[in-house]
Amino acid sequence: MQDYQAPQHLLKNRVILVTGAGDGIGRQAALTYANHGATVILLGKTVKKLEQTYDMIVEAGAPEPAIVPLDMLGATEQNYSDMATTIDEQFGRLDGVLHNAGMLGVLSPFEQIDLESWDKVLKVNVTAQMMMTKALLPQLKKAEDAALIFTSSGVGKKGRAYWGSYSVSKFATEGMMEILADEMSNTSVRVNAINPGATRTGMRASAYPAEDASKLKTPLDLMPVYLYLMGPESKEVRGQSIDAQPK
Repeated sequence: MQDYQAPQHLLKNRVILVTGAGDGIGRQAALTYANHGATVILLGKTVKKLEQTYDMIVEAGAPEPAIVPLDMLGATEQNYSDMATTIDEQFGRLDGVLHNAGMLGVLSPFEQIDLESWDKVLKVNVTAQMMMTKALLPQLKKAEDAALIFTSSGVGKKGRAYWGSYSVSKFATEGMMEILADEMSNTSVRVNAINPGATRTGMRASAYPAEDASKLKTPLDLMPVYLYLMGPESKEVRGQSIDAQPK
């Protein structure tokens, strides 16, 4: 899977929503999906960053994307319901969702976790993704072949000291993915998760400021897995948490 060679038109005529599409893995996934034929809906909180991703896609000659500015920290169920309605009206379909956006929060001993920071991390990494998924599932279930991908982490598989709220949020993500995968087992929607591993992103730099980023994989290096799980060849893969960088 990590060496998957995707056909050029793997995602032709598909509509795919990518959260956190303004930078890092989200931006690269949006570019990669667009370059393989998809019309990508770019969701994020910073319009300027989304516009940069938009311009890169258009300049590459890929299908014109759409921008959805949304702050997942403050968004309500009504916001997600309205977004789902807009997607249905503008595109008439939704074939895939990549839940990529996330918040690291503060790394600290458990007894020093700040409740405000805890609430923010759980809201963005868990509650917001639950609300968004609830709103979009009816459209995904109408697609002949739909993919719903969550973003996990190594600390969502085995707890690690000082990773507190982020680690807990990723354990919850793994559970949410497995629940949905089971519920969707008799539908056209396959649900999986990707653990990107150590990748050259802003979030990684915040967690490991002294690390030599030049030694890390780039978001582009991980894209074979992201393409495989979003494309039709992974139709039978369900309820799996895939390491993009197997040890």
